[in-house]
Amino acid sequence: MPAKSRFTRLDAFTKTVEDARIRTTSGGIVTIASLLIVMYLVWGEWSDYRRIAVHPELIVDKGRGEKMEIHLNISFPQIPCELLTLDVMDVSGEQQTGVKHGIQKVQLAAPNLGGMPIDVRSLDLHADEPASHLDPSYCGECYGPPAPSTASKPGCCQTCEEVREAYAAVSWAFGKGEGVEQCQREHYSERLEAQRDQGCRIEGGFRVNKVIGNFHIAPGRSFSNGMMHVHDLNNYLDPSQGSHTFTHTIHHLRFGPQLPNDVTKRVGGKTLGWTNHHLNPLDNTDQRTDDAAFNYMYFLKVVSTSYYPLGWKSQISSADQGDSSDLVSIGQHGLGQDGSLETHQYSVTSHKRSLKGGSDSQEGHKERLHASGGIPGVFFSYDISPMKVINREERTKTFTGFLTGVCAVIGGTLTVAAAIDRAFYEGATRIKKLHQR
Repeated sequence: MPAKSRFTRLDAFTKTVEDARIRTTSGGIVTIASLLIVMYLVWGEWSDYRRIAVHPELIVDKGRGEKMEIHLNISFPQIPCELLTLDVMDVSGEQQTGVKHGIQKVQLAAPNLGGMPIDVRSLDLHADEPASHLDPSYCGECYGPPAPSTASKPGCCQTCEEVREAYAAVSWAFGKGEGVEQCQREHYSERLEAQRDQGCRIEGGFRVNKVIGNFHIAPGRSFSNGMMHVHDLNNYLDPSQGSHTFTHTIHHLRFGPQLPNDVTKRVGGKTLGWTNHHLNPLDNTDQRTDDAAFNYMYFLKVVSTSYYPLGWKSQISSADQGDSSDLVSIGQHGLGQDGSLETHQYSVTSHKRSLKGGSDSQEGHKERLHASGGIPGVFFSYDISPMKVINREERTKTFTGFLTGVCAVIGGTLTVAAAIDRAFYEGATRIKKLHQR
């Protein structure tokens, strides 16, 4: 038997001769309609295949020795920049006092003058010029404490700032620098007086260990007194310096980098998990008080969050990331070259109280009592969650699924179209027979 006839018996698609085929008008209409439907459904399958969705996952955070960045933008309309100090500390024992690297203080005009920013150059109360024209043999007195290790001339205090650092090192209050030659030469007291009605905006970022800790913005230079962290409040509480309060506006506060705008547009809108949940709850928070001895506390729960774009494969180990984090500039930590993003979300609860103590009877809660004492300022205490959220970009359908869908659309549509055409044809045939009778 010829080779060709062996496959003939296996043919599941039997054919009819051309003369046995009947073409009808209704069949042509059904064919055109079915083709349009097939094109529409295939386009829907293609759009579904091209659509990118974000799938969130929750895992245990196994990172160790990591760092994280904190970015803030907070305005204090009733405290001059000279009186504000940013300190950071954590449970590992690391302390950063008077943080300056990565932080900018913007001097604001008095609230009755609009509170607009003033030229940053006017911030410099301790200009560098006073020490540059001194006699080379000049050695400024430190007025009791030893010279600071950062002094421009070992064993001497050449500027008012160096005298202040020396006082802070031995936990002494400084005040306005009365009787200090360097401060009188630099007109420190006069410049402080000129700023007493102005405000300040603190903006920028700093890096901390990824452990439980806190950072706070409080008045005066900070120092340690035994096991206590204290601030020099002389100038803040001095009535002659005006009425200072910790009324503040948190324009922005985030942990880690912000989701880029191009990623936000690519990922989608409110229905997707990433863009819907990755919000900074303290943004645009406004707090007002008329009490100088007032304390604001924010308790934050920080959750590590990763974003992996479509096609992301590799991942740098947490240990390697922690070792190299100090080499990355502020603002670039957590941004991967492959488009990945390591950042953090947080939730927050807040509390405020007067340092004078008492109850909340004015607010209708006589049973609620507050202890007296403490440091006025704005305090942020953060805790690190042991869980981690991973947001991964994925296609909603694989290419194989797309091909399967296309085959199902074509086959299903043509099958239904054939049934409809057959129904039309049988109906028309029966009507003709009835009319012939």
